[in-house]
Amino acid sequence: MPLLAALIHYATHPCAELNPMYLVAIAWLYVALLMAAAEATHSQGSVLGAFFTFLLYGLGPVALMIYLLGTPARRAARRRAEASQASTPLDPDGSGHAPAVAMARTVATERKEA
Repeated sequence: MPLLAALIHYATHPCAELNPMYLVAIAWLYVALLMAAAEATHSQGSVLGAFFTFLLYGLGPVALMIYLLGTPARRAARRRAEASQASTPLDPDGSGHAPAVAMARTVATERKEA
């Protein structure tokens, strides 16, 4: 889950349990933001330097960390989805044809005699 989506999720669902991984990510983003602010306000610094400081020291590493550490949860969610999809088959008898109940409700075609 991307960081912004996680922040929005926990801001809108205050009763949800906050994973400590997100707390570390938010704290590191705060530190990187302060580093960028110091870069921007320094006499020899620039706003472009502050932007790249935040991007390369804050946003990039945090996004990578959240992606890599969230892999097991995504894998488990994918397996749960596949298992629930396998438990409700679309083809109940496995023949590849429409069910017999649906076939009985159809109207037979009218044949023309020669």
